[in-house]
Amino acid sequence: MHAVIVWWDLEGSAQTVESLRPFLRDEAVDRFARVPGLRLKLWLSDSERQRWGALLLWESAEAAAVELAPRAAEVIGHPPAEVTAFDVEATVEGMFSAATGLLAGHGLALEDGALTGPANAPVRPGRDG
Repeated sequence: MHAVIVWWDLEGSAQTVESLRPFLRDEAVDRFARVPGLRLKLWLSDSERQRWGALLLWESAEAAAVELAPRAAEVIGHPPAEVTAFDVEATVEGMFSAATGLLAGHGLALEDGALTGPANAPVRPGRDG
């Protein structure tokens, strides 16, 4: 497995953490749900410092190397300030409340329930393919 962390400094951009949330709801989350080899993507924000980023977990370094459309850079107005790649040494899924449900569909940008549908349903090996 391979992990990539991407950070943007929004200073000097017309975008803010708050203004980027509709971009997630309306476009980015659904698009990344269909990226081959991507196991997980977490969008991260720091409203106080106006930083925006993501943690991507890939099946392999080869999957991570496939070039994606630079849509976030287009929306923000400049490329990320930092992109760092890592090999993954280990993973674990912790114990969580059943009330929390599956990981997909959570987060500040999705609190209003705007994101629903099969594109965002997780694939469970042995059940969904």
